[in-house]
Amino acid sequence: MERKEYSASATKHAFWFMEFRKEVQLLSEGKTYHEIKLMSKDENIFGASSTNRAIQIYNTVTARVKSLDESFIPVFQNGDTSTQKMFALVAAMANDALLFDFVYEVVREKMIIGSNEFADCDFRIFFKNKQQQSEKIAGWTEASIKNLMKSYKSMLFEAGLTDKGKDARKIQKPILEPAMELWLKNNGMELMIPTLTGVR
Repeated sequence: MERKEYSASATKHAFWFMEFRKEVQLLSEGKTYHEIKLMSKDENIFGASSTNRAIQIYNTVTARVKSLDESFIPVFQNGDTSTQKMFALVAAMANDALLFDFVYEVVREKMIIGSNEFADCDFRIFFKNKQQQSEKIAGWTEASIKNLMKSYKSMLFEAGLTDKGKDARKIQKPILEPAMELWLKNNGMELMIPTLTGVR
């Protein structure tokens, strides 16, 4: 799995599951990325509020889809909604190293020790550690970090990995379909399995 550089771009991004599913559906029907881009711009297939937002959604969703080998498409199409959401989360994490690190280092660890919830203080500890490890993150403003926390909480809730608790969020440990697990193992993404299911 290729690791991307740390980025705060998720402050402007959402989980965009319906848009992800729409793009996968169009690809499965034989549409090209270029055709989907034109459909996004000309037909507003993602229901964006403006042309700029349509471009942003297309660019982000496409980058996520492309982070997975195209062989995931039939597995995605045959999966239930929770499996499709897990694929969308895997794609988001593959495209956002910091989101992956948060799920791996915080959410997974919480599941392992049996403390199945996390709070804002866990985010703060996580970002403080990352600021010590990365000059890039050390240069981010407090506002950017707060917006990232908000974005990550929203993504994990929409993926079905947590509830929407106000003070602490309960982790809802997923059960991965065997077909998805096999696909992850066969495509160099086996690390995603313990990341999502909370095992060593």
